[in-house]
Amino acid sequence: MELAAYQSLRDSQDRHWWFVGRRRIITRLIERFVPLPTGARVLEAGCGYGGNLAMLSTLGDVQAFEFDDAARAHAAELSRLTVAYGKLPHDIGFANDSFDLIAMLDVLEHIDDDVGSLRALGDRLAPDGRLLLTVPAVPWLWSDHDVLHQHKRRYTKAVLLKRLHEAGFEPVRIGYFNALLFPLALAQRLVSRYLGGRGADQNAPAEPLNAVLTAIFAFEGKLLGRLSFPIGLSLFAVVRRRPA
Repeated sequence: MELAAYQSLRDSQDRHWWFVGRRRIITRLIERFVPLPTGARVLEAGCGYGGNLAMLSTLGDVQAFEFDDAARAHAAELSRLTVAYGKLPHDIGFANDSFDLIAMLDVLEHIDDDVGSLRALGDRLAPDGRLLLTVPAVPWLWSDHDVLHQHKRRYTKAVLLKRLHEAGFEPVRIGYFNALLFPLALAQRLVSRYLGGRGADQNAPAEPLNAVLTAIFAFEGKLLGRLSFPIGLSLFAVVRRRPA
């Protein structure tokens, strides 16, 4: 990710509608599809600047790893947790650990070897553990936003399912989200292409617009699991290791 985008993420992760809404959606997905024991062991793979760690810490004992030095230091200071160095797929540590939940939130699209990274995380799941991941969706939405954030790809549901199967997983639930705001985002991307724009950064819009967007996005958390959106800006998947 380019430095400007990374710094923008750091400065806005506590209030930007995307990050706030996504945390609420992730919380709902965990409540519905991830059976966690008391004192659950949780790992965030690629925690960035640590914006999700407080939410994940309510679930049990949380550990995390991150590749970028500045992000790792900020996440550790913010969360008061030890955040380990880790680079997917082959240098992430935790080889002797097993986790009830591994969260990989908008990380997979940054990695060349997505199947190898998924396999590495699967090796660190407890026997009944779950991997929860989110990725950007709809390849034809590729824009300067993806370039700015150094994405390798956007996924379709079929491609994500194929990658998960190749890595040894079976789906518990998979689907699109950020669907209600899809028309607005599509219009913004088309205008940006037409005008030759650079793509929006992660700075939060002014209030009350940011609050309105947060409410619309977070509302999807009440719908996921009850209905399936036909399309959305992102995909989520809750998966478990496929029996041998």
